[in-house]
Amino acid sequence: MQIPIKVTDQDGLAEWMMIELQGDLESRTKSEMRNKFIGDVHFTKQGIPVLIIGHHILYGKVQDLDKPLAVMRKTRVDESMDVDGLQDLQDRHAHQSVEYSIKAIVKKKLLFKTRPKPIIASMQN
Repeated sequence: MQIPIKVTDQDGLAEWMMIELQGDLESRTKSEMRNKFIGDVHFTKQGIPVLIIGHHILYGKVQDLDKPLAVMRKTRVDESMDVDGLQDLQDRHAHQSVEYSIKAIVKKKLLFKTRPKPIIASMQN
């Protein structure tokens, strides 16, 4: 599962970070997790990433990727000139081209390879 983290780049292009987890991430209801809230990512004053999922906390580290990745969006562009509005479907597909635009660059990942620790609230007397 890919979880993008958005960061602002000085060139105006978005820089995302990827999260890498060791093990499996499962839902209690066994439902699909796409586009659902997973947890919160925070950074300590020392720059250590902290991932909080439910009642569990994971500490990780930031690593540079060997090769940066580009996040791209594919769009179809219609190059035809439809004057009378009666262009047939085959002709329309013949004149379509594909464009790719870069939306973000992924240069770093947040690596969480330790077991999650339960969050226990301290009780005061």
